[in-house]
Amino acid sequence: LKSNGILVKLSTNVMIRRKIYDSSAVFISAARRIASPTSTSPRFLSSRSPENELVSNKSSFGSPTRVQKLIASQSDPLLAKEIFDYASQQPNFRHSQSSHLVLILKLGRSKYFNLIDDVLAKHRSSGYPLTGETFTYLIKIYAEANLPEKALRTFYKMLQFNFTPQPKHLNRILEVLVSHRGYLRKAFELFKSARLHGVMPNTRTYNILMQAFCLNDDLSIAYKLFGKMLERDVVPDVESYKILIKGFCRKGQANGAMELLEDMLNKGFVPDRLSYTTLLNSLCRKTQLREAYKLLCRMKLKGCNPDLVHYNTIILGFVREGRAMDARKVLDDMVLNGCSPDSVSYRTMIGGLCGQGMFDEGKKYLREMISKGFSPHFSVCNSLVKGFCGFGKIEEACDVVELVIKNGERLHSETWEMIVPLICKEDESEKIKQFLEDAVKVEITGDTRIVDAGIGLGAYLSSKRQMKRKNVRERSYF
Repeated sequence: LKSNGILVKLSTNVMIRRKIYDSSAVFISAARRIASPTSTSPRFLSSRSPENELVSNKSSFGSPTRVQKLIASQSDPLLAKEIFDYASQQPNFRHSQSSHLVLILKLGRSKYFNLIDDVLAKHRSSGYPLTGETFTYLIKIYAEANLPEKALRTFYKMLQFNFTPQPKHLNRILEVLVSHRGYLRKAFELFKSARLHGVMPNTRTYNILMQAFCLNDDLSIAYKLFGKMLERDVVPDVESYKILIKGFCRKGQANGAMELLEDMLNKGFVPDRLSYTTLLNSLCRKTQLREAYKLLCRMKLKGCNPDLVHYNTIILGFVREGRAMDARKVLDDMVLNGCSPDSVSYRTMIGGLCGQGMFDEGKKYLREMISKGFSPHFSVCNSLVKGFCGFGKIEEACDVVELVIKNGERLHSETWEMIVPLICKEDESEKIKQFLEDAVKVEITGDTRIVDAGIGLGAYLSSKRQMKRKNVRERSYF
């Protein structure tokens, strides 16, 4: 191919790869854009001899910017590499840094990692200093390709190119390493060697490693790293404390977590909601409910208003320890502080009261729960019905069922199995009779539950119908 008197010698591979273009004319047009950077007329063929037309300046081939655009426009990374190599062979032509970066990205995304090393070598020989941006993208490529070893080597490759890595490069490589099992030790070795090469770890660096060691159940190493931070005047942030607090809580060391929280507060940091949630959970699991409640009360004073999760955590903690009345106090505090209970709050509270035999109190909260628009979980109704039935309070059990049914809920068959046999034995109470008639009207449907649980119900209803007909006949005589 001739263009502007230039003899364009494309390699065999390039000629073959022209097939990816829609037509040969498209490929010729691309070649023309290299050869005629300033011309607007189609002077692709020339009658002049190649010897007279080979010019020894870069403008004869095209500007580096135009070559970079041509490389960037290729969908085939290997073709882009061929164009790059061909341009490199032209007299006095020098690629721009952008061309190197674009080609590295293309090759990396297509997983031609061996060719990347070749491009880097040519970049180095061209006299261009490699920029931090180049290595940033290189690390990103290896991270996306799931290649921690290559990401690690990038750090030392940077040193080979006389480029001092920045903390952001170190951090990104560490993130890649710690995300893979078996690379935590190598990550720690890189961290230790970084200082020897003039790379000063920052707060983010320590946070990455502390998090990794905590997740690896190496809390002691994570805490030592925290101490090293302070020794080296690297200021910890909220994330640093949050990582360690969570680590201590995971190990069941709530007291150590509390000490960290105190240190955090003394240094003027405001813990986030998740830190408080983690610590409250840990204290409740360790049955340190007094400390948990005190912490809940301190939160507002320290600039973090307790939310629904915090209150529910404490309520559950007291309920688990059989302290339903203390849980009730927390629920009352919750409302006074402008935080509305949710269905979980009520379900936990009612379950706790039932567990201590306070079914009447539980029924009050059921009414309140329904009045607030919450649908009670079947376990709530089941606990109350079971409790009232156990004490022979059938009418109270019926009240619970009636509340739930009127709210549009269907009872679990287990609940009916408890209450129906007892109802069938109660012939004297008009309230129970009326309740059963109303319940049957609601529950006798295609997916009914009461039928499944109707032990003795059929005989009961039949006898009532016979009694009703008998009464009608008797009244007809008078």
